[in-house]
Amino acid sequence: MRLTRYFLPVLKETPSEAQIASHRLMLRAGMIKQSSAGIYSWLPLGYKVLRRIEQIVHEEQIRAGHIPMLMPTIQSADLWRESGRYDDYGQEMLRIKDRHDRDMLYGPTNEELITDIFRAHVNSYKDLPLTLYHIQWKFRDEVRPRFGVMRGREFLMKDGYNFDLDKDAALHAYNRHLVSYLRSYERMGLQAIPMRADGGPIGGDYTHEFLVLAETGESEVFYDSAITDLKFGDRAVDYDSVPECQAVLEEFTSRYARTDETHDEGVFNEQVPEERRRTARGIEVGQIFYFGTKYSEAMGATVVGPDGQRTPVHMGSHGIGVSRLLGAIIEASHDDKGIIWPEGVTPFHCGIVNLKQGDAAADGACEGLYKALVAKGLEPLYDDRSERAGAKFATMDLIGLPWRITVGPRGLEKGVIELTSRRTGESEELSPQAAVDRIAHIYG
Repeated sequence: MRLTRYFLPVLKETPSEAQIASHRLMLRAGMIKQSSAGIYSWLPLGYKVLRRIEQIVHEEQIRAGHIPMLMPTIQSADLWRESGRYDDYGQEMLRIKDRHDRDMLYGPTNEELITDIFRAHVNSYKDLPLTLYHIQWKFRDEVRPRFGVMRGREFLMKDGYNFDLDKDAALHAYNRHLVSYLRSYERMGLQAIPMRADGGPIGGDYTHEFLVLAETGESEVFYDSAITDLKFGDRAVDYDSVPECQAVLEEFTSRYARTDETHDEGVFNEQVPEERRRTARGIEVGQIFYFGTKYSEAMGATVVGPDGQRTPVHMGSHGIGVSRLLGAIIEASHDDKGIIWPEGVTPFHCGIVNLKQGDAAADGACEGLYKALVAKGLEPLYDDRSERAGAKFATMDLIGLPWRITVGPRGLEKGVIELTSRRTGESEELSPQAAVDRIAHIYG
């Protein structure tokens, strides 16, 4: 993509309504535009990152054996009355009527709808275990939407639902989700700590939230600092192996880590040495639940078991805040110049800055670099504007591409260009081909 042909409405001034870094930088970098309170249009740069995050989530869910589908945003109120949640959910649910005066709602979550799909098509224990998921827009009518996409009213979420014959099988599904979430977050350049949490309106005694530590987090968290040394890495896990998934759960949840809702000061002081006790703020980016037969009993989601008797299935639900993750990544990875994207989610793999647009040698070198990078399956963003060098560098720093290639007449006289890391600020001179090879290796 060439910047002269791209839609990137960057702002020089910080919008007055932006209170936290992610909101401020997303507006300044031309990633989003507010449509109404808590509702945003996703402009091209923001949309690209959103799709990168979504793709990682899809890949890791499918790796774990979970099956993608898509459910509607508008649901019938009848299903929610059947489960008993229609009146209990509160004012966060946007209730509407269609032209035939039927009660409808804009879905905040999908337990009822997926249970209805399951009960219509699955009859035997032989069809279990089964986990279905989708990535879809949700709506919750927050009293005070704020912090941009971090606490909006409309948001993109991955929600998955497991159906199992008994509790043990359902807890294995719980563990599978925990493993897949750890892999997903690390691929996005995040450390998301699983913390014991409260079930809230979804219910369930088994639930963990995944929180990214950040000063702007809405949740107060208490944890053993040893947990921040844990990394999932590139280890291979057999998702069908109960012991392997259980071992990962125990590794990442055996140390104390809780949100303020479930924090127990006595247990904290007893289990964690004083020098490792930490209190911080955290951003919730996902949550997993096991709630047993809460919905299957209420809605008649049963299967014929091995003994020939009908039994309600055991269920859980598992969410990742896809659009919220974008804000969380920026909160965890920025500086005073702008965003610093991790390689896994960057909208473009690198930026090309032409220091002297119109110079035949510089123009030719940039064109050659652009074509060579594209030929390797990469997406560069070429700043081909007739702007001064300082403005081009400022734009690249603001939008946060991990790598920048700078091309100018002086370097080209020596046969080199400059490759700069956005994260460290370190630069080195390389031949154009060596720079292309280096970028290709980084993303290989």
